[in-house]
Amino acid sequence: MSQHVISAFSAKHNPEDRFTGVSVGMTVRVHQKLKQGEKGKASVFEGIVIARKHGTEAGGTITVRRSAGGYGVEKVYPIRLPSIEKVEVVKTGRTRRSKMYYLREKSAKEIRKKTRAEAVAAKAVEAEESAPEEAATE
Repeated sequence: MSQHVISAFSAKHNPEDRFTGVSVGMTVRVHQKLKQGEKGKASVFEGIVIARKHGTEAGGTITVRRSAGGYGVEKVYPIRLPSIEKVEVVKTGRTRRSKMYYLREKSAKEIRKKTRAEAVAAKAVEAEESAPEEAATE
């Protein structure tokens, strides 16, 4: 009985999960509202998702990492944070690990090389798929 009451309460009072469909290895752009005095400001943070912890429960988090000015910057976002306006997926990366902590040791150039190779391969596959369609229409 008490479990039913807890789940009903959490469904009513917890904000929705803004990171649905986001997994480790993706490059995302997180738009967050920040309050500065009386006015509000939108802050955008773009980086690679290196960890997703605690699933979709109320305490779940996502760690996003980027390199800024030669230094690595990481932000940990609760998935149900009400100040997050939206999350855009910029690139999708294919990973074989659930946590990409090894990216902390890599330079930004090494990470770009790896993701660029994946992006080029994806574009080549798209070009091959669209070529037969174009020939059929002519």
